Amino acid sequence: MPNSVQTLQLKQLSSLWQIWEQGAKSHPDAIALYDPHAKPPVRISYKDAFEQINQFGAGLRSLGVNFGDKVALIADNSPRWLIADQGILAIGAANATRSSQAERSELLYIIEHSDSVAIVVENLATLKKLEPELHSLPVKQIILLSDETPPEGAYNFQQLLDKGSSKDLGNPTIKRDTLATLIYTSGTTARPKGVMLTHGNFLYEVEGAQSVLKLQVNEKVLSILPTWHSYERTFEYFIFSQGCTQIYTNLRTIKKDLKEHKPHYMVAVPRLWESIYEGVQKNFRDQPESKQRLVKFFLTTSQKYITAKRVVQGLNVENLYPSLGDKFKASLVVLGLWAVHKLGHKLVYQKVREATGGNFKYIVSGGGSIAEHLEDFYEIVGIEILGGYGLTETSPITHVRRPHRNIRGGDGQPLPQTETRIVDMSTRADVPIGHQGLVLIRGPQVMQGYYKNPEATAKAIDPEGWFDTGDLGYVSKWDDLVITGRAKDTIVLTNGENIEPQPIEDACIRSPYIDQVVLVGQDQKQLGVLIVPNLSALEAAGLIPPDSTLASVLPELNQPKIRNLYREELNREVQNRPGYSINDRIGVFEFLPEPFTIENGFLTQTFKIRRNIVFERYQDIIVKMFTS
Repeated sequence: MPNSVQTLQLKQLSSLWQIWEQGAKSHPDAIALYDPHAKPPVRISYKDAFEQINQFGAGLRSLGVNFGDKVALIADNSPRWLIADQGILAIGAANATRSSQAERSELLYIIEHSDSVAIVVENLATLKKLEPELHSLPVKQIILLSDETPPEGAYNFQQLLDKGSSKDLGNPTIKRDTLATLIYTSGTTARPKGVMLTHGNFLYEVEGAQSVLKLQVNEKVLSILPTWHSYERTFEYFIFSQGCTQIYTNLRTIKKDLKEHKPHYMVAVPRLWESIYEGVQKNFRDQPESKQRLVKFFLTTSQKYITAKRVVQGLNVENLYPSLGDKFKASLVVLGLWAVHKLGHKLVYQKVREATGGNFKYIVSGGGSIAEHLEDFYEIVGIEILGGYGLTETSPITHVRRPHRNIRGGDGQPLPQTETRIVDMSTRADVPIGHQGLVLIRGPQVMQGYYKNPEATAKAIDPEGWFDTGDLGYVSKWDDLVITGRAKDTIVLTNGENIEPQPIEDACIRSPYIDQVVLVGQDQKQLGVLIVPNLSALEAAGLIPPDSTLASVLPELNQPKIRNLYREELNREVQNRPGYSINDRIGVFEFLPEPFTIENGFLTQTFKIRRNIVFERYQDIIVKMFTS
């Protein structure tokens, strides 16, 4: 079916279930879901996926789950998660979603707070994790997504499909304002809030994405982000509306999967693009010195080429309004370096593309700010990133960079029908174009509110429907949004200077010797950083023994030779960043004894650093940094 017909029909839909109905009719044999790591591997066509969704929903309905009921879906990425998600929504129920890896107390809170009458869990281990408190909650039905033998009165995945195979969905009257899901915020500073998103919220997002990209039936999309998160979830609904094949991967197998499955698209967070970049850099460092010099020459030349090209095209976030003189000078640079850049592509960059499968049309980055050097690198090697902006409360996409106006460092233009306001934080008066202020959003993607929390809803959404994002940014005269920081993350020095940490942190991690950083300095005279060092770079430089662990070499890192190296790296990268001021200088730094990971609680499921957790656990180090 042509994409234009799909788009026309989508505007007439009232429920997400109808996307699958369309897919089963127009491309029934196309593969919707492919998990190569399941044993045995799982391939499910659009026709079979639609059938399983109906059976899952009908099975729940036969167990007494009704329109408007809540069902807790506690599981992780798999084709069965998608079947369960859509099956729940197909009968007009709503799901409350979270990873099975989340803390036990948080999962129990979500089940209770969401008023879930049933739970769908990853496996027996997840169910056991919730006992015995689960039995005191008003949960009437328990479903396992696994094939394990369930406890008495519960059902596993296949048993529920069998139960629903001869029954129907009950023809529920699902409208665009029907609640689809409760997505609970991370709750790093308080109890998590349940964001209420409707079928209409998601359908609008799918329509908006179609206005940006036209995908084709059978194109391949690699999936790695938590599927219950609004960012990944919305993107999945979009690709399924286009008849694409979703291939599941994970952090252990992603490099292999990129080469083997050769995806056309992938959506991820900056941390993942950074890890791929670092893998390439490590490969460069392992080459003979002569080849390293050649690679460095090409990268340096291509950096100048793409920077000049952006000026010519009017796509430089640091110079959105170039003069004719600026464009003329930049065009001379482009003409002078074009041949060298193309040679670099043939000799070096093409091999990088091949390592990612070689078929990427676009990759999508969101869920946080992507560092400038990553934007530069992927543009140099010919892999185009479409960045975007949004929050869980906005389903999540509000802005996205278009292929024809892909301003690196920017956050894109608004989706159709989406309004953006930039206001003064104190007065809430609109600020002039190009001036920084608090970002407000209004549009069809804004949530219904926080579940059972009218006070928080009223604080987030004003009577006119404007949602307070809590982010700082500005817009250009062409409606390009540029996010500059998070209002609550702003560091205020004792001289009264306000510092946004993200741009400085992005500059710091340009250094090959730095893996992760967190900027600190609230109420201090100067800034400081907590550093997770890049051990592979230190090993390659002969500064630490091979196969070292962070804990084992931590004392060695404080030797003058290594500390002087890091001082030079911090000074150079921070001072070379656009917009540098003397207040941005890093005065003090310390090394941390472990990296930030999801497992140790420092990262969210989408790899964002939980700053408050870092500040809490390393308070002693932070205090010592500024007092010694």
